[in-house]
Amino acid sequence: MKILTANRLIDGEAVWLAADHSWAETIHAADIARDDATVEKLERAGRAALCKNEVVDVNLIDIEIANGEIRPLRLRERIRAAGPTTHPLFGKQARPGISIAA
Repeated sequence: MKILTANRLIDGEAVWLAADHSWAETIHAADIARDDATVEKLERAGRAALCKNEVVDVNLIDIEIANGEIRPLRLRERIRAAGPTTHPLFGKQARPGISIAA
């Protein structure tokens, strides 16, 4: 399974492509590609957003579903989803209702 991630160009925020082709600020809203056709759809949407200067660093990443949550396989992507590696009162992990599975 894969999802598409990028950084929003206007503010650098890590974002994930949602099913409606908007860029969500939480990984939980990401559109999950479970087959090759959906992977291609995500790639096309990412290229289009890159060409429109909406996002940069567009990447498909491998994920798994653990306890009903999207969990990136690579540590780098788990860190991007959680927010800065500083204090738990800052970044995405400080937002109400956000749980980041380690």
